[in-house]
Amino acid sequence: MAITHLKGEEVNLLGNEVNVSDSAPIVKVVGQDLSEFEIGGAKDDVQVLVVVPSLDTPVCAAETRKFNEEAARLSNVEISVVSMDLPFAMGRFCTTEGIENINVGSDFRNKELASAYGLLIENGPLAGIAARAVFVIDTNGNVVYKELCDEITKEPDYDVVMKEIEKLI
Repeated sequence: MAITHLKGEEVNLLGNEVNVSDSAPIVKVVGQDLSEFEIGGAKDDVQVLVVVPSLDTPVCAAETRKFNEEAARLSNVEISVVSMDLPFAMGRFCTTEGIENINVGSDFRNKELASAYGLLIENGPLAGIAARAVFVIDTNGNVVYKELCDEITKEPDYDVVMKEIEKLI
């Protein structure tokens, strides 16, 4: 069982832990328009899966804006930010923040992504939502980089993530 921390307190994560060199599980999440889209598996583009607890927090909002900004200059890269927020809240956030270069999805229906990637928080005040993590997935559907943030309230290491993406494009 993987662990992370929330303000220094240990938090257990449930689900199937996915690591570098594993196949990225194919899961469906819900978009802003309530339609479903798939993440994981082999695709023509490099995939970056960014999992955040909620877009309605300053850290998650900043992270989403950062990846949206980076996506504008990348080609052949599909960046998806997934939270447990309702699609309506995601839509308001994206409209307000001008998020239009990335996919934004919700795992609220079945927590399929959080379970398939081992990110479902088991205990503490955030139990039932997903921990912060980033996965870079190559076109064959293999995870080539994973960062499970050791502290949920901290952003990932963007420089390392971008270097991993650039190795693939």
